[in-house]
Amino acid sequence: MPSGLPLASPLVPGRCGASARGVPVRGVGRVSLLSNLRRRAIAAIYRPLIARHERFVASYKRDLFRGISGRVLEIGPGPGSNLAYLSDVDHWVGVEPNRFMHPMIRAELARRSIDGTVLEESAESLPFEDETFDAVIGTLVLCSVRDPRRVVAESARVLRPGGTYAFIEHVAAPRGTRLRRTQEWVRPIWRCCGDGCCPDRETQETLRQSRFDRLEFEEFRAPPWTLPAVVSPHIAGRAWIDGAKR
Repeated sequence: MPSGLPLASPLVPGRCGASARGVPVRGVGRVSLLSNLRRRAIAAIYRPLIARHERFVASYKRDLFRGISGRVLEIGPGPGSNLAYLSDVDHWVGVEPNRFMHPMIRAELARRSIDGTVLEESAESLPFEDETFDAVIGTLVLCSVRDPRRVVAESARVLRPGGTYAFIEHVAAPRGTRLRRTQEWVRPIWRCCGDGCCPDRETQETLRQSRFDRLEFEEFRAPPWTLPAVVSPHIAGRAWIDGAKR
């Protein structure tokens, strides 16, 4: 870890294939193997799978990430697509649980001459001290984390006073609509195939109920040529914590 990014007391997450005490758990190795195969496959197909969506949201990202500089944390950077919009950062840190994405991220950092680090850590328990970063960003990530409220809280914790949390997320359709019923119906198979992605998370409410003092976002629909309709409702925006309330 480069100097200038203070780490909190080390937290060692549980590893697949072992219990909390380090004793092998029967059958977990097979689950771990299947999980690794799925994650390797997702890493291999992610870029072509999401390419049309990336072209569609490019204008949103240019506006959203304009002015972001200094020390930047990205939650779930995937293959590093957002680095194209972050040329003014002093140092970038990516927390990406899918280690098969890491070589692509490092290649993107090198190609764009960005000083950066990628970590295989939990977004629910970030290994950084309070107020470490000037900005935190996340795109299409709160749909798949285990505890989105905790991830948002951790993002706010490591953000310096007056810093920015910038996001683009696909979200749940309004309750009572046909699309919302479809999202709820397909959720189990969608989560299985999408590495934990939930199509019906009410991320707007998660952000509204967070510790951020200001929240601004717009709602939009991704067109059918970019993503399946079940994940077409989106939000894009920023959130801030007033420095005086720290």
